[in-house]
Amino acid sequence: MKIILPVAGKGTRLRPHTHTKAKSLVHVGGKTVLEHIITRLAELEADEYIFITDENGGQIKDFMDSRFPTLPCQYIIQQERKGPAHAVYLAAPRIAAGDDLLVVFNDTIFVADLSLIPRLCSDSDGLIYSKEVEDYQRFGVNVVDGGYIVNMVEKPDTPVSRLAQVGLYYLKDGPDFMRYLSDTIAAGDTVKGEYYLPSVFMRMIGDGRKFKAPEIDAWLDCGKPETLLETNRYLLRGRHHLHGEIINSVLIEPVHVAEGAVVRDSILGPYVSVAAGSVIRQSIISDSIINGDTEVSNMVLQNSILGDSVTLTGSPRKMNIGDHSLIEMQG
Repeated sequence: MKIILPVAGKGTRLRPHTHTKAKSLVHVGGKTVLEHIITRLAELEADEYIFITDENGGQIKDFMDSRFPTLPCQYIIQQERKGPAHAVYLAAPRIAAGDDLLVVFNDTIFVADLSLIPRLCSDSDGLIYSKEVEDYQRFGVNVVDGGYIVNMVEKPDTPVSRLAQVGLYYLKDGPDFMRYLSDTIAAGDTVKGEYYLPSVFMRMIGDGRKFKAPEIDAWLDCGKPETLLETNRYLLRGRHHLHGEIINSVLIEPVHVAEGAVVRDSILGPYVSVAAGSVIRQSIISDSIINGDTEVSNMVLQNSILGDSVTLTGSPRKMNIGDHSLIEMQG
């Protein structure tokens, strides 16, 4: 198996955190988004990981070399922004006869048993992983009949299906899939100038290829600040990891403090992750993500995301308040 990971998106919805770093290197739940994804893929023992990158590709390579040095990785730069299907097609020279493929987009951390792929795909040509959602109008959905996908609808007005596509795809015949990608691009089948995978899959279905839409257990969106915080809460739930230095502080579970981080004279939690190199002093922080090498002093933070190498300092207050007083401090 070869795994294709398109990581060239600019992550505009996560700005300012993605102005200077690849969006898959933002921290959540104690690890980068990319580390969560690669850890879930490791069980497959893939022959090759093919990263489709942009100008931040060096960051991805440095991270993989440091965190997963034994994995066989290749890096291809997407020079032109022509959409996700075009990005996947750039991997075509690396795909040989007999290769099956897993395509994983990095906006999403998935929870799914990938060891079930051979059984799930025994009588089909591929799997387009899905998740049933209530707000189906926001997504591309798979329409299933008789166990197989018969149509795909982008942001439907009516509930033709609630099975949203989650950005995880398995193809049993890699070269065949690449041929269909090539045909779609040659035909100029674009939406607003970009190539998308549903057009490719519908060509394949029209020619008799069969796809199933298995549901993943959890779909953890990391594409926006608010969903990144939701994912942080999900990943920390039931986990309380204190690897750093905790001095005279109160921690309300769950909290993740990475090795090399220091928390002093503070109250943290619930749902706080602190990356390596960060120092928290005399602060109260809840429901927040603190990236690496950041310093926070004399602050009260909630629902916050701090990037790498941030210095955030408040000021302590001295008060002399009499009986029956009401003090409201906002901002």
